[in-house]
Amino acid sequence: MSCPVLSPAKGRLGMRRTAWLQGRRMQKFRDVLRRWNGGDLSMMEAGESLGMSERQFRRYRDRYEEAGEDGLRDRRLGKISTRRVPAEAIEEMLELYRHRYLGWNVKHFHEHLIRDHDFSWGYTFIKTQLHAAGLVERAKRRGAHRRKRERKPCEGMMLHQDGSRHAWLEGQPMLDLIVTLDDATSTIYSAFLIEEEGTASSFQGLLETFVAKGLPSSLYSDRGSHYFVTLKAGEAVDKSRLTQVGRALRHLGIEHIPAYSPEARGRSERMFSTLQDRLPKELALAGIADIQAANRFIAQTYLPAHNARFAKPPAVEDSAFVAADPQQLAQILCIEEERVVARDNTVAFARMRLQLPHSPIRHHFVKAAVKVRQYPDGTLAVFHGPRRIARYTPDGATIQETCRTGQAA
Repeated sequence: MSCPVLSPAKGRLGMRRTAWLQGRRMQKFRDVLRRWNGGDLSMMEAGESLGMSERQFRRYRDRYEEAGEDGLRDRRLGKISTRRVPAEAIEEMLELYRHRYLGWNVKHFHEHLIRDHDFSWGYTFIKTQLHAAGLVERAKRRGAHRRKRERKPCEGMMLHQDGSRHAWLEGQPMLDLIVTLDDATSTIYSAFLIEEEGTASSFQGLLETFVAKGLPSSLYSDRGSHYFVTLKAGEAVDKSRLTQVGRALRHLGIEHIPAYSPEARGRSERMFSTLQDRLPKELALAGIADIQAANRFIAQTYLPAHNARFAKPPAVEDSAFVAADPQQLAQILCIEEERVVARDNTVAFARMRLQLPHSPIRHHFVKAAVKVRQYPDGTLAVFHGPRRIARYTPDGATIQETCRTGQAA
């Protein structure tokens, strides 16, 4: 297979063009030297005419007077550069792209060449070779520049949370990737795959982030029905009617900001563009094909590398995050609904009848007002005032435990 760098004909054409340019430069130097000898130009003006300093022009004059044109000729012409990449190595790189990384963007491919294959060439050289081989299309010209919204100055002032439906796992149905990231730095604090975006996935992303970092000042999200109540499509959200997510954020004192256009969510949209290009390829390269393994890989392997590559330092080092008790967060970042206990001492929730167990506090809870909480992992709990009186698996089976006081309702 032939090397795609330069054919012999192209090499000879390049040599002839270089020699021609050398001749043109020599002709111009002789003309400027003649005018300097005639007193029409000063030493400084002569150097400026040739695009060099006065001192460099003096050196060129001395070399020309000693050896004529040979003293100024570029001795590199006709010699093969010692830094030239061997044709075999270029072909090896192209074969890697064809058979293992086909479809990857050049930056992503170049990072893996450096990290995994001990290649040390620059990004521009790799891109040129891929273009010449017809393996990568040249980028289209960008449209008119639009000014982006300035980032918040310090981390924790604003978080973005959004989901993207995409074929994240090769050969598997479409899944949603839920991402929670910082506006100031673009650091992704939480990312995981789920079958369908909703209230539970939003709580999971917020809980992972708040436990790890603390409470932010605000959260920026789209106007999905699990985030906001919108009485009429296209109109403003009704901030007087809160969703489960809205209730939890208000309880924690976090401002919830709705986005009214895709452009308003530009930072998260651009991040998803990068993720859709890179993450499926990384998952396929690692041989991962199920959600549980993918989420472990994302948390343990992909996110640290992604943040190291794309996160930016904040303009101000101070953090706006406020520490919070993880146990309290778990009781707030969940679905919470009020119920009245039926005459058979059961609670109706999500098409299930939750049987309340025997309690040493009272004989039964019939007609008592209780709260049912559904946590992001699907488990349930029933609270009577501040006391948790029962826990259940996602399918409604009782989890046996000793009756105890729970967290504040």
